[in-house]
Amino acid sequence: MRDQLQLYLERQATSVGHYVAEQIIQAALGWVPTIAGVGLRGLAYRAIMQMDGLAAIEDGVRIRFASNVQLGKGVYLDHGCYLHACPGGIRIGAASLVMKNAILHVYNFRDLPHAGITIGARSLIGEACVLRGQGGITIGDDVYLGTLVQLLAVNHVFADTTRPISAQGITAQGIAIGNGSWIGSGAIVLDGVKIGRNVVVGAGALVTKDIPDYCIAVGNPARVVRNLQRDPLPEPPAGLAVF
Repeated sequence: MRDQLQLYLERQATSVGHYVAEQIIQAALGWVPTIAGVGLRGLAYRAIMQMDGLAAIEDGVRIRFASNVQLGKGVYLDHGCYLHACPGGIRIGAASLVMKNAILHVYNFRDLPHAGITIGARSLIGEACVLRGQGGITIGDDVYLGTLVQLLAVNHVFADTTRPISAQGITAQGIAIGNGSWIGSGAIVLDGVKIGRNVVVGAGALVTKDIPDYCIAVGNPARVVRNLQRDPLPEPPAGLAVF
């Protein structure tokens, strides 16, 4: 029983002291609705996490290993977000938005050297996105992830047919997305992929290989269908509102 309790605590916070502080503050304030709750959390959560100025944290946000979370000025965490920042941490740049029910999950208990999630400034993580950061995820500035995007910076080893896959270990190479890119709704990016800057990934695409700068990629598996520098798109048609 004692070993199980110790294992549980090791998977919740960096120390028993941090666990107690994080649980008390989140239990006391994590449920408070409206702008009053946002204001209280913006002040009180500075005691358990790293915050550069005020961040807006809605009610129902769950944070584990809060001392490994760093939020830039003006970050917004929407209702139901879950951040698990086990060693390697989660860093979210200024004015970035993490929308409802998104999951940012490092969960590194294998001493993986590059684990962590870093999101640049003014980026958007859409509703119900899943980011698994065991191999490290780096997202640049001004990046948009549509609803239900998955970034999976981890993979299972399964070559040995004599052993269960769960016993064969994992690989974790990491995922990188360059500045100004847009990943369409429902796209899945697999471990080891690097996506360049100003890239468009179509909705529902499965990205298994690197995508160069300024390209559009679609399909399963994703393939490049246009280079926007060599073959630019026409201007939007007259009368189409561009905001």
